[in-house]
Amino acid sequence: MNDSTPPPAETTPDTTDASADIRLLGRLIGDVLREQSGDDLFDLVERVRRSAVDARRDGETPIAELTDMLAAADLDDQVHLIRAFGWLSLLANTAEDIHSERRRRYHQDRGAGARDGTLEATFDRLVGSDLDSDAIAHAVDEVHVTPVITAHPTEVRRQTVLGVVERVAALLERRARAGGSPTELAEIDDALRLAVLTLWDTAMLRLSKLRVRDEINEALRYYRSSIFATVPRLQRDLETLAADRLGHRLDNATPITMGSWIGGDRDGNPFVTAPVLRLAVESQANLAYEHHLVELHRLSRELSMSLRLITPTPALMALADRSADDSPFRADEPYRRAMRGMHARMWAMAATVLDEVPGPLPHAELEPYGSADELVADLHVVTESLRSHGAGLLADERVDPLRRSVEIFGTHLCGLDMRQNSAIHEEVVAELFRVGGVAADYASLDENERVELLTAELSNARPLVSPHASYSDLTAGEIAVLREAASAHQRFGARTIPHYVISMAQSVSDVLEVAVLLKEVGLVSVDVDSGAITSALDIAPLFETIADLRAADTTLTALLEHPRYAQIVESRGGWHEVMIGYSDSNKDGGYVTSQWELYRAQRALVAAAERAGIRIRLFHGRGGTVGRGGGPAYQAILAQPPGSVHGELRITEQGEMVAAKYAQATSARRNLETLLSATLEASCLDGERLGADGDRYRETMGEIAQLAYETYRGLIEGTAVGRPGEFVDFFRQITPIAEIASLNVGSRPASRKKSDRIEDLRAIPWVFGWSQARLNIPGWFGAGSAFDAFATTDERRALLVEMHDRWPFFKAMLNNMGMVLAKTDLDIGRRYADVLVTDDGLRDAVFGAIADEHARTRRWHAELTGSEVPLVDNPALARSIRNRFPYLDPLHVMQVELLRRYRDGDRDELVERGIQLTLNTIATGLRNSG
Repeated sequence: MNDSTPPPAETTPDTTDASADIRLLGRLIGDVLREQSGDDLFDLVERVRRSAVDARRDGETPIAELTDMLAAADLDDQVHLIRAFGWLSLLANTAEDIHSERRRRYHQDRGAGARDGTLEATFDRLVGSDLDSDAIAHAVDEVHVTPVITAHPTEVRRQTVLGVVERVAALLERRARAGGSPTELAEIDDALRLAVLTLWDTAMLRLSKLRVRDEINEALRYYRSSIFATVPRLQRDLETLAADRLGHRLDNATPITMGSWIGGDRDGNPFVTAPVLRLAVESQANLAYEHHLVELHRLSRELSMSLRLITPTPALMALADRSADDSPFRADEPYRRAMRGMHARMWAMAATVLDEVPGPLPHAELEPYGSADELVADLHVVTESLRSHGAGLLADERVDPLRRSVEIFGTHLCGLDMRQNSAIHEEVVAELFRVGGVAADYASLDENERVELLTAELSNARPLVSPHASYSDLTAGEIAVLREAASAHQRFGARTIPHYVISMAQSVSDVLEVAVLLKEVGLVSVDVDSGAITSALDIAPLFETIADLRAADTTLTALLEHPRYAQIVESRGGWHEVMIGYSDSNKDGGYVTSQWELYRAQRALVAAAERAGIRIRLFHGRGGTVGRGGGPAYQAILAQPPGSVHGELRITEQGEMVAAKYAQATSARRNLETLLSATLEASCLDGERLGADGDRYRETMGEIAQLAYETYRGLIEGTAVGRPGEFVDFFRQITPIAEIASLNVGSRPASRKKSDRIEDLRAIPWVFGWSQARLNIPGWFGAGSAFDAFATTDERRALLVEMHDRWPFFKAMLNNMGMVLAKTDLDIGRRYADVLVTDDGLRDAVFGAIADEHARTRRWHAELTGSEVPLVDNPALARSIRNRFPYLDPLHVMQVELLRRYRDGDRDELVERGIQLTLNTIATGLRNSG
């Protein structure tokens, strides 16, 4: 697989793209292919590759030529073709990532100035603003960012594969530093060839579907690869900047903490049970203890300072004397003895909650720590003693990172959220009320009657669940999960499970039902004497449909006016968390409407919280694709409504984006620093600065959003194309949605219910399906018609251009739309429609509407941004698309033909395997697919 295109003439890493490394990796894949499968197959792959690359270079589509070329290829050869282009796409991604990081370092090393998204740049902006230093220091103390890792099924790559890819990345980095040494380059290329050979002989597909326990383990690996090292170091850098730029000592011990949904998210996932929740909690705690114990043991070997040479503090000597380490070889080494004592106490603490304690055995049996805070205090004694005799560098570089780690990760590692659908809560509460004699038919009651009953339960300390009654499997399972959560609080502390998220929250009763269920296990408590009610965790309603977002502030206001619930909020320190859903709102109303309603809801929720005198924390349920809230995080956070961030940010990290952000320490640092920097800026500065124009812009956006909604719903409902109710047939035929459901990428079913309705389909396969067919309608459909209908005068057209130039929200929305438009390919989509949609009339009507709307949206995007190029502001992505997308063309051609054969009844094992491989490889090539 040799590309004859000469490399670009640039000489510096900041301007060179990844094409040279991609060509090298392509050659290695070609060599392996020829060795393993022969010259004939190698020649076929080369002809296909050259046809695709040449056509795209000339601005043409190769679909027809590739279709003819591949028509005669037998199934076995097609599978090899798919694997060849799949591995090349994956390795091209790796080369791009390496070069992107190299360019960043190149600019930084040459003093090109602080980058957006860095803490240095943020402090420059804050110190240079009108804010006084006390206000900035207060913001720094209050900032708290929590990325929450979820297990949504869009990570198609196996962990085995990711491990090899990490080796390739390290070798490419080493190759760039080799300095032209022929011997070293040959050695590196041999190692790369070995890695490519390993990939070629490794199965891309899993043999079985992932279990939740597998997803738990996959998430935990990122702590070892990057998070344990990155988060404490980033916190140290924040402390240093606060001291240097503000003369301020940071009071916030945990500006960054991590979260997870894996093992706690039951919404639509029947495999998350009480034993699974227990496994998740214990696995996380096990890793936290392992990290702390290994580091303590390492320090007990490293800190070998002798009393003959230094004078430690009395507090340090007391720690050493309490260690029960009487070895004569360490008699004059108080730090080693102190650390061994701390290790023994931590080990004893772990033994009280874990069946098997990880890490090395202690030297003695000592009293366990009562909490992680006691270990933090002892580590502080060590650092202060080291500094007292001039060993501050050791304190800063070796002991303080562990102290910060214990503060950040505790003994629980990360906060595991629970989530369940409001419909399940209703069903469980109804059964408990019926069995307990409270209400015979709770589901038939209206909202006021429900709230009245629930309020009475929240004023009563007695339990509803009886040990002598029988309950359905659903109710028994839910209660078991909640009891396990209460056990986790008792064993590992309240930080273990800090939030309960309610999917499809629509009313006050939806939230009070959860409070009643939590009361059953003691996580919500009613004091028998005073009647006061408290909660051990936050209850967070999730507003995710367009209608729910529009009513979100009304629902929150009603909740906060409820006396019993107001006490619960007070018990949580006056904070209330609300989650907003990007995925389902997009599926429900389209991209433009979703973006606007999310923005509007945030403003309204902040106002409602201010009226009630409480503070609100917004939890953003974002996915990897633009259609699910993806896009550059820095711009997205700064584009939030003023006042909506307020020092706190929780955000989901989903699917394939988890590996992209956390597989390497450099990418983890960049991502977390971006989140922290943008949260600080958004909390302190009004990024909009719109003045009196703000109301006019928002009024305009509301009108545009409604127009876009009508266009989008007209397509989804089929009314706009004269085929009402038939769009679901079009979607299920043109996309590989049915085949995606069988791809072994996640434990969660593709639909919430056993239903063919789009409303019951999860947003992830909805977006995944459209991306496979390269139409991507969740990221743009409806925008062109909305702008057409609004901009009926020159004055209105000028207003839209002005909004793009001045309003961060509107600009970010269009920039993200540009990314989707650049990845959309109507020629490829038309091939899917022509071959796979069996009803000619339905195909012509729906695809014709999609094509027309695409043309309108492209035209308006060009007019409002001032460029015909959708990625004019994102040259890195434009370069990436030029590098990678030609290799996707053959994959699409083969996927369409394999889908046709399969749906026509061809159940050849190679047909099924080929479909699964194309799903995997196309998703890999597109990078953010769901």
